[in-house]
Amino acid sequence: MKIKRNDQPQRIVFHPAAAAPVPAEAVPRQGGPLRILGRGLAVLGVVLLSLVILLLGVIVVVCKGPSPTARDLFVTSVTETSAMDFLARICFTQSEVDEILARNAVVADGSVTQLSGFEQSDKDVPKDTIELVDVSGPTFKGKMLIVHDPSRVKVAAAPEFSSSANGRTVEEFVEEEGAIAGINAGGFVDTGGAGTGGLPIGLVIKDGELLYGDLNSSSSIVGFDQNDVLVVGTLTGQECLDRGIRDAVSFGPAFIVDGQAMEVTGSGGGLNPRTVLGQRADGAVLMLVIDGRQPHSLGATYKDCIDVMLEYGAVNAGNLDGGSSTILLYDGEVRNVCASLYGPRNLPTAFIVK
Repeated sequence: MKIKRNDQPQRIVFHPAAAAPVPAEAVPRQGGPLRILGRGLAVLGVVLLSLVILLLGVIVVVCKGPSPTARDLFVTSVTETSAMDFLARICFTQSEVDEILARNAVVADGSVTQLSGFEQSDKDVPKDTIELVDVSGPTFKGKMLIVHDPSRVKVAAAPEFSSSANGRTVEEFVEEEGAIAGINAGGFVDTGGAGTGGLPIGLVIKDGELLYGDLNSSSSIVGFDQNDVLVVGTLTGQECLDRGIRDAVSFGPAFIVDGQAMEVTGSGGGLNPRTVLGQRADGAVLMLVIDGRQPHSLGATYKDCIDVMLEYGAVNAGNLDGGSSTILLYDGEVRNVCASLYGPRNLPTAFIVK
């Protein structure tokens, strides 16, 4: 008997329902946590790189574009920041930056306050009155504190001045001095925007004593003499002591001297946060802070600050340290928007209202 062989392959039908269950841990994974993290970082890197390229493109267009006004405004604005001043040198050499700054500045004429007293006194307002008012302009918003008794405005200083020391916040100055208000005052060493506020620039005078600075070196100063007259201009430490300056710091430029506003060329100072100290003919002190680098307030130029001071009757006014240092504390509250990403900065000095 012959057996017929079937050489065709057999079909095997697989029924899923009859298959044995597969343990969950045996199923291969699509990617572990590290792979997911790596992909996320890669996406973030691409986004950041795109933003940097876009920013560089905008800077090049502004700096090399057809508008000299936009170019000068950009350069003057970023060079007043300690952390971002390098942006101006992306398209320009340092000498070119210096030329732009020279064309957009306060024209210094060497004037120094000569007034020796106050012309009038507003008898309708009690001398201990303090007013807080809003100020604004096309590109800025800010606050003006009007202190009718100039003898109440004094310098507060950190207990130690050195590159390794930490300064104080304005809030700490106000609390330590038992004051009602305070604003930031003089400049300080702030390399890369990472300064600790421990080392002033120029001089510091408190209660008639030269706490910091050189007797023979000239500095642009803002301060009060023994008659409570605001003095602005360039003086040496010895000249300050000879004039009886009781409280002063170094910064500038002077904005208004003996009723004469200084000339400003171009976009002097660019758009930045500002702190300005002024005084009216009746002795009232004007403490101005302007927000900047914010959606609601880009900032103010030197000319903007002079115009605000003139509007409020200033006969003397000087620029104080601004930027991320700009802050006004009054009656226990910060009254402006600080531009610092890390909160109020440590500073070597402040002007306080006792």
